[in-house]
Amino acid sequence: MISRFNPAGGIRDFWDEFRKPNPLRLPILLVSTIPMALTVWWAMGEKVIAPPERPKVTYISTLPEGRTDEEIRASNIENQRYNDRIRALQAERDEEVRDMYRQLGRATGLDVDAMEAEIQADRAEQQAPSQTRSRSDGGSDADPR
Repeated sequence: MISRFNPAGGIRDFWDEFRKPNPLRLPILLVSTIPMALTVWWAMGEKVIAPPERPKVTYISTLPEGRTDEEIRASNIENQRYNDRIRALQAERDEEVRDMYRQLGRATGLDVDAMEAEIQADRAEQQAPSQTRSRSDGGSDADPR
């Protein structure tokens, strides 16, 4: 069975025929390579984009595993207190900045009190439509956008 599929005899026959002097030997060889050359040329021009690799996610947790609900609540409460302190400090800084601008405005001759009253009226005007809209939607405070 194996001797039937041995390519040595076929290669030997090809070489014997190819060595014989034949004026059409090279043109026939070139014409016979054209289909394979065209196939290779076509395949090299084809672009195939593979799907991206799935990302490898590494989870890093700074919190200990197996925390109880009470520990989670306590850390949430502490975090909320910290955020409240930060907001209060920021509000103080904002008020100091407003104070400096008020002083600058008064020093340059601007009517700062009238400007502040106008700003408050504009803010109230902007908040009034959103409050009436939320009441007409059934009392929901959610933004309909």
